Formats: sequence, C-alpha cells, structure tokens
Amino acid sequence: MSRDFSLRENWRIVLLAVMVLLSGVSIFAPIGDGGSSQNNTTVANASDSAATEGPTNLQFGLELSGGTRIRAPMVGMTAEDVGFNGSDAHEQTELERELATELSVTPQDVSVKATSQDGGTVEVFDENVTQEEVASALQSQGKDVQTDDVRDGVTDETLEEAESVLDRKIKGSGLSGGEASIARSTTGDEAFIVVEVPNQQPEEVIDLIDERGTVLVVARFPDNGTYRNVRLFTQEGIENVEPVTQQEGEPAAVPLTLRQDSAENFSHAMREFSYVDHVGECRYQVQPNDSGHCLLTVSNGKVVNGTITEGEVVSAASMGDLAPSIENRNFVDRPTYRITSGNVSEAQELALNLRAGSLPTTLDIDGGTSTYIQPSLAGRFKFLSLVTGLITMLAVAGTVAYRYREPRIALPMVLTAGAEVFILLGFAAAMGLAIDLSHIAGFIAVIGTGVDDLVIIADEILQQGNVSTDRVFRSRFRKAFWVIGAAAATTIVAMLPLAALSLGDLQGFALITIVGVLIGVLVTRPAYGDVIRNLVLD
Repeated sequence: MSRDFSLRENWRIVLLAVMVLLSGVSIFAPIGDGGSSQNNTTVANASDSAATEGPTNLQFGLELSGGTRIRAPMVGMTAEDVGFNGSDAHEQTELERELATELSVTPQDVSVKATSQDGGTVEVFDENVTQEEVASALQSQGKDVQTDDVRDGVTDETLEEAESVLDRKIKGSGLSGGEASIARSTTGDEAFIVVEVPNQQPEEVIDLIDERGTVLVVARFPDNGTYRNVRLFTQEGIENVEPVTQQEGEPAAVPLTLRQDSAENFSHAMREFSYVDHVGECRYQVQPNDSGHCLLTVSNGKVVNGTITEGEVVSAASMGDLAPSIENRNFVDRPTYRITSGNVSEAQELALNLRAGSLPTTLDIDGGTSTYIQPSLAGRFKFLSLVTGLITMLAVAGTVAYRYREPRIALPMVLTAGAEVFILLGFAAAMGLAIDLSHIAGFIAVIGTGVDDLVIIADEILQQGNVSTDRVFRSRFRKAFWVIGAAAATTIVAMLPLAALSLGDLQGFALITIVGVLIGVLVTRPAYGDVIRNLVLD
C-alpha cells in the first residue's frame, strides 16, 4: 500500500484485531487456579477443582457432548388473590403458621406472598394435600376461597427461586456445562424446570436434584418424660459457609457463620433448654431413643409438632466447646458453628446444600420426562457440526471469489466473516455458554447474513464507478450502512421474542443470531469498510 497506515483513520480495523485477540484468549487461555496448593486440613470444593476438558475453554451442551436432560414440574398448588393485609408481614407469617397447622404440614411447606396492599398468593408445597383441603383451610381462616380458585403449580417467583438454587447446585458440584432453566407449555398453562447436565447419567442427575436440599439444625432434648425436637436454624439463617475441613483423627466438618438473628435464637435456646447444664451428654449414635441433649443436623427433613417426620440425621453432637460463649452471652459476637459428618463425601454434600440453598419445593420427577444422549452419538453430532461449518465457510468463500474474481476484495471479505464467527466463539467461552445444535444453527445464520452485508458494502462502493476521493467513499459507505443497519434492526426485533421466551432450542438460536448481528454492525462491518477504503483509495 502506498498510503501510510493511520491509526486515527483505521481504528475500526484495530478494534477488530483487538476483539479477535481477546476472543483467542477467552477460548484458549488456561483458566482456574493453576494448581495452587490447598491447606492440608482443607478439602477443596468440587467447583474449585473442576477442570476444563479439551484444548479450549468452550463448553458443549447435551447434543454435542452427551448427557441428561430432565424436564419436570414442581410440586405445589397456588391460590391467587387471597385477601389479607399485604403490608403486614406479621399477619402473613401467622397465616402461614395457621395453615401449616390446619394442613398438618411444616411452615416451610406454606408460602404467603403479598402482591398488593389487599392480598396476594398462598402456595402449599406438599403432594399429599389436595385442592379441596387447601380451600377448606383458607376458609377456616376467613378467606373467601373456593376449590376452583386453587390451581396446580407454583408461582413464577417460586420457579425462578428453584432455577437459581438448582443452577448453584449444578455449578457447585463441579458439573461443567450444566444448567437449569424454566420452560412452559405451548399454551402457557404449565411450567417446568429443565435441568441439563452433559456427560452424566440420569441417575446421577436425579440424585443431585431430586431432594429439596434443606439442612435443619435441631435441638433434641428430654421434656416431661418424652423427647422434644425444636428447629433452631436452616440455610436461611447462615451468613457464610467455609470449605470442608478434616483434622487428623477427627471427623470431617463444615464450619459456618450464623446470621445475627439466628445466633441470638440459638444462644437463647441453648440456655432455655438447659444445654449449658448438659454439655457432652449426646448419646444419639448409640441410643437414639434416649439421646440426651443433642444438636442434630437433619438433611431434607421436617419437624412437625416437635417430631422429626422426614429426612436423615447426618450429624449428632453435643454443644461442646460452645458452652462458655453461650454462658457468657458472647456467642452472638462471634457466631461460628461446626457441623460434623461421618465422612468427607457427606460433608461436601452438606456444604453444597448450605451454599446453594434449599428448593422451595421438590420436583415431580415421576410426572416429568428424562432424556439421555449417549456421548458417542453426541461426538458424531459435534464432528458433523464442525464439517458443516467448514463447508459453509468454503461455500461462501467460493461464491464470493466467483462473484468478484479479485482476491484483494474477496479475501478480506471471507476473513472478516471468519473473524465474526471467532469473536462469537470467544463470547460463548467467556459467558460459559454450553453450545448445542441450536447455537450451531445460529453461527451458520450469522455467516450468511454477515457475508450478505459485506457484499452490499462492496457492491455499493465498487459497482457505482471509480472512487476518487475519501468523500465519495464515505457517501457510498454511509448509504450501504443504512441498508445494513435497517436489516440488522429488523433481524433483532424478529429474534427478541424467541430469545426472551422459554422456547427451548429456539432461544439458543435467537441469542447467537442477535449477538452475531450486533458484533457485525458494531465491529466487523465498519472494519471491512476501512479495508475497502484503503484498497480503493490506494
């Protein structure tokens, strides 16, 4: 080129080069802690030690890596527009307790949420309760609710909470590429939670998501000739969960810090139930029916009327070295607590549930569907997808070369289109997007629309006669860019509903198409314009 390269005039080309470089870093740069050593008394989280498979950081979904997809509704029923004081939290809590007593369920199985000043929704999360019983319980509390006003299913807020908890569980367990999402039926009347986990058998995924994941710490002590169980706190009462530790010769433990209100409640309960006078008297492991004063950790359990009705006791311990701080009333200043477990695996599962939180209700696995794709079949899909992408690029390159018959025009066009796809791959790697066949379809659509826009630019500039000055070039480029911008806006508007709605594979296709169009309009099309300017004004 006889013209000197001016950074000021060609900053768009520089921007494209920087985007390609950053995408390369995102795709190929090593991630993780680089093998940093752990303290020998600390067991690392599965999520911390999860390694990225393959030579790149790209993650692949079920269709390209194999694995399990589970689609299931949530257990529960909802009564909407129930009248109560929406600004009185105490009244809502009392209504939850009264309904729980009426229906013989735990308060955590009833949710009362205000949606206005005059009332809101009531949800009951128990598969053994019928719509008639829910309506009757509400009527006994003076609410004008009939059986037809109670529907199967939960609220959108509950669905979103469940999606968030399951996402944290999947990522916390080190299952790379797994995710949870919300899907709806075509009529919109039913909602489902969809869990996708690559490279895992259905049984392993069901074990992870089938339980509610509640962790209760319960005070069990003798009271008037029998034993009483009082719930002290759950995940919601925990401020922070530390990594699992295991000292030599001692059981594995999960250290945690309680929230202020939970710490105050715990400290008060220990004094009220005389735990400070019975330190070290827990015999639950050898005499569960005559256990003494114990602190029990119950997984996926419930406490109804002073009795543990469900769940598994995973830890039983005395108050131990907490006694002095409880007696001195200093516990609330440093509210640390340790849950011991029989082995590291159980401790890791407890820590995962404590960090992820508990599901508001369980998934109806039997009422849903489960799909498993063999890794060998998925590997064929991945190979054929790669071949399809290469054939697409070759076909585009051949078409462009045949049309222009001039390498200096065709080659930058093909390279720019390839750079656009590479930047999209960098975006997918940076966002942790699990690429599936729907995303591959989006990549191919981006190649087509991208080259189409580049052809519009080249034709507008080269087919209108000689370009003698920079002003003539800018006028023609501006005219072409208006056409490209209008087409991009139309594409984005058409794709937005597909990206926003939970429509399965169409959502992934729409997302890649929208991001690809934005990258093209903001980065690659302007950069190609600078390339053409340098060529025609040389």
